[in-house]
Amino acid sequence: MYGKRIETLCSLLTAAEIFADVGCDHGYCTEYMLKSGLCKKAVFSDISRGSLKKAETLLAPYIAEGRARAVLGDGLCGVPDTADEVLIAGMGGREIIGILSDKRYGFLPSAFVLQPMHDAEKLRRYLLSSGAYLERDFTFRDGKFYDVICGRRLRAGEEAQRYTDAQFRFGRENLSKRPQAFLERTEKQLKEIDAYLSESGLQEASRRALEERKARLEEVLSGEAE
Repeated sequence: MYGKRIETLCSLLTAAEIFADVGCDHGYCTEYMLKSGLCKKAVFSDISRGSLKKAETLLAPYIAEGRARAVLGDGLCGVPDTADEVLIAGMGGREIIGILSDKRYGFLPSAFVLQPMHDAEKLRRYLLSSGAYLERDFTFRDGKFYDVICGRRLRAGEEAQRYTDAQFRFGRENLSKRPQAFLERTEKQLKEIDAYLSESGLQEASRRALEERKARLEEVLSGEAE
């Protein structure tokens, strides 16, 4: 109904009293949560007035019932820190970090589903250093390749997770379960590196960096990366 990317994100969402969809675009994930009865109330926000208007049109029946509220604003502005689950999808990893760490409105949600378009490694490092526990962390494909990170705040007395450099770089679940989309992306990246290495006039520093990255990717395919 929604397309594989949205359906994958929806499949990872869990029951919540208050659900928040930050950067909601069309509002499909909020509609899924409300229609399926997985949340009692929802807050959906976007910095784009045009995107928010589309979501308001889709979610008009729930707004009329008082179950959904639209917020025109940046990041977590207008989102209560009592929200049980927060979805932030379709932004860069650095941008998501900026939203969560914003001194005015930022907070680490009780539970979250994050779908960074890039810089997933930086986001993983930020989350673990900020008291998060990562429950899912994998790559899927819907035309393009996407990373998704699901987790929650650490519980009282719970020990923080320890990630290796490879797990930060590629995702713990990708290395342990080796989903097909992750392997396909790794193979694609290796081909791209080989193409760059075949170019004449490549500076030595660039060549060394590419060869190091190639070696790490080959370790992934061989199963040596942990």
